[in-house]
Amino acid sequence: MSAFLTYLLNGLAVGCAIALIAGGLVVIHRVTGVVNFAQGTFAVVAGLCTSSLLGLGLPHGVSEIAAVLAAALAGLLTGLAAIGRRDTTPLSSLIVTLGVGVLAYAVEIVLWGDQPRSAPGLAGSVTIAGARIQTQHLLVISVTAAAFVLLALFFGRTYLGKALTACASNPFAARVVGIDTRLMGLLAFALGGLLGGIAGVLVTPLRPISFDTDVTLIVNGFAAAVFGALTRPVVTLVGALLLGVAETMAAGYGYGSHQLEVALGLMIVVMIVQASRRSAISQEST
Repeated sequence: MSAFLTYLLNGLAVGCAIALIAGGLVVIHRVTGVVNFAQGTFAVVAGLCTSSLLGLGLPHGVSEIAAVLAAALAGLLTGLAAIGRRDTTPLSSLIVTLGVGVLAYAVEIVLWGDQPRSAPGLAGSVTIAGARIQTQHLLVISVTAAAFVLLALFFGRTYLGKALTACASNPFAARVVGIDTRLMGLLAFALGGLLGGIAGVLVTPLRPISFDTDVTLIVNGFAAAVFGALTRPVVTLVGALLLGVAETMAAGYGYGSHQLEVALGLMIVVMIVQASRRSAISQEST
């Protein structure tokens, strides 16, 4: 029983990291209609920056904040490339984000090499109901919970958040009332980079980060985002937690080499369910 609880708690922490990646995907898609396949790159940039800055002697806190800001800047630059030109279609922007991800590989190899890097995190562990969980995992869960609460407050209580929501709900009406939808889209990309950066600095102490780590991150994040139909952050969070628990249970009970397959399988199942639900709804409406 204690092993099960340990896997469950660790799975929730893994799911929280996935949720931050997926949350960035949802924020960008809600505002721009673009699926940003460079989302995992932001986490990799933040993780590698954290490792380098700590290696240069900068203290914790400063290194992580600087790394997250670097990821937000990467998100903004990706937004400029993807939606910088007006009337760019979402499909064209999606292809651009794929190109940005490939370009990021080359940049990261030049700057940091092709060997995995890590960074120290919170040491120690705690025992909860007989289950042992690393302190870093508790930090991941706490920061993710705070991030989603702040996101809800930002979109629901602030003028800027409501402007972003307006762009997602009705871009034409938003432009009529004077909202610059292109600027809102760039802000969404920067916010997606920020969320990806937070995931990167939290995950780096738990697993080594290399230039191609974004593949696993984007697969998991996209699966969770699809669970939330790429529009609902809370449902996306639930999907990410389920995915994290499923992967950790698979690893804990002897199927660790099939974690990615678990993510892909769940993503396919969710996409089939989502498609069938949409088909049923469209048939009812007609």
